[in-house]
Order: sequence, then structure tokens, then C-alpha cells
Amino acid sequence: MEAPQNQAAWLAKANTPLQVGKAPLPSAGPGELVVKNAAIAINPLDCHMQDSGVFIQQHAINLISGRPEDAAFALYTVISVDKAAILPRGISFSEGVVVPFAFEAAVCALSVQVPGIAIPGIPTPALGLPYPSLQRPVPPSAKTLVIYGGSSSVGSMATQLATAAGVNVISIVGAHSFELSKRCGASQVIDRQVPSIVDKVVEAIDIAGRDEFVGIFDAISTPETYAHDLAILARRGGGHLACTHPPPNETPANVKAGMIFGVNDVVTPAWRDFVTPALRDGKLQCLPQPVIVGKGLQHIQDALDKCRAGVSATKLVVEL
Repeated sequence: MEAPQNQAAWLAKANTPLQVGKAPLPSAGPGELVVKNAAIAINPLDCHMQDSGVFIQQHAINLISGRPEDAAFALYTVISVDKAAILPRGISFSEGVVVPFAFEAAVCALSVQVPGIAIPGIPTPALGLPYPSLQRPVPPSAKTLVIYGGSSSVGSMATQLATAAGVNVISIVGAHSFELSKRCGASQVIDRQVPSIVDKVVEAIDIAGRDEFVGIFDAISTPETYAHDLAILARRGGGHLACTHPPPNETPANVKAGMIFGVNDVVTPAWRDFVTPALRDGKLQCLPQPVIVGKGLQHIQDALDKCRAGVSATKLVVEL
């Protein structure tokens, strides 16, 4: 039997188009699997990595390891056994691929207990929320969390996981994404375009009636959203601010700000105990819905360009 041939979308240098070419066929080491990729999801971080060359050393894009065999933009990829799950029948590969990166990032945003280092000088957030539960219904906790950008891939996943942990979630999204956020489990949804957004969020927290306001997970993390975050936190006496980019340069002493780093062993128990049964039982949904850009590695650059231009309440996917 002839050995399969691998290909990858290579980045020769920063801020240049990807080039599809031959790649070594990876082999699994201890505790690893070789996966034949059927679909690839595009993340905003991929665009940043292409533009800036962060973590890129003339190989197909991957997150931190520097090993081409770990890169997603290839026909075959090496993954950890601890970060693998079984995709149930009835969920396509193009739907399932929405989950992994968002799941990893969302658990890192929600469940880290002790701050670590995201990048030099910036800690990771440590909201210390419990892992999601398979229970139906989930016993409610006394905690309320605001998720800014609840229709994004990571925001919608964080909504699902926090809700599955019994946390009351208030989601801030565009008006067209209200149903998506409700489907993910948000108890209240607020239009991000309303002029009185700070007042609306503070009122929603009061209406929730929970004893503990945890803080805000800002899945957008722009100067505009940071201004709203800090105003809300000031009105509520402080709290956590988990960001997807470096947090504001100056924050009050009662605000614990940090940037998520989407690779952490804290995620391993959630992968092991939650993902497969939750997908099977519908507790974990593949949201937002994928939009197929094309089929084949040559379409990854098209997908990156579309992602860079901006998308909302969808996940760009390339099938292989």
C-alpha cells in the first residue's frame, strides 16, 4: 500500500500569501495521533500570524510549537490524544471543526485558577469558573458573567461552557445575533449598538439577581469595547476582565485584567470528560454555523482574506 502524500499551506515570510506545497508526512510520538484533516476552520489569530510573522519560521502556520507537523493548514496534522474527541454521526466535519480552537480558548478564559503569563508583562486571566457539566438541568450558581462579542466563535463557545457550568451569562452582540446568543444559553442579550450600553448591561446584571458578578470576558477586545468594559466594572465595583488581546494599559486596582493564551493544560480534563458526550447529547453545539469558502488547501488564503475583512456570527471553513 502506497504511503499517503502530505501537503501544506506554507508561509515563506510574514505578510505574504500562503503557498501550497509538499510537506513531510508526520508521525505520532507518545500520546499523539496523526489526523487526516477533512476541514479547517479559520481564526482571526491566523490572520495576525500571517501579517506579523509571529510564531512563523517558514513553515505552515501553527500556534506555538514551531513544529510543522502540528500545523492545521495541512492534509495531515499531529494532535495530542488528550485533545481529541469523537465526532458523533449527524455532525459533519465542517460543523465539528468549529469547536476545537474556540473550546480551547474559552476554557482558558473561564477556568484558569491562578494567573500565568500570556506574553511578557501581561498575565492570563484567572476567573476560576468550574468546568462545564453534563447535568440537565445544571444547578445554577450565584455567578453572573458578561460576554462582550457573544456571537463570535470564542464568545459563543464561552457562553455555552459558562452556562453549562451554571453561570448566568449576559451577552453583548449585534441585533442580528440575538437568537444565536440565546441558543448558546445567554439569559439576557444586549444590542452592542445601543447608545446606553453601559446602563443596559448594569441593569441586566441587577435583574439577574445573582450574588456574585464575576466580570467580563471581552471576545472583541478593542479600544471601544474596553471603554465600555471599564465603565461597567466601575459601576459594579470591579471584577475580572478577560481579553483576547492585550488588555487596557491602565486599569483600576479592583479590576483584574488579563489576556487569554489558548494553550493550557487546564483544558485537558474538559476535553476528556465533556466534549465527546456533550456533542453526542447536544449539550455542546457547533456554533456559529460554518460558511464553506472552498475545497482544498489553495482556498485557505481566500478564507484568511475574508476573515481579515471581517465576519460576524459565522465561522469560515475550508473543506479538504
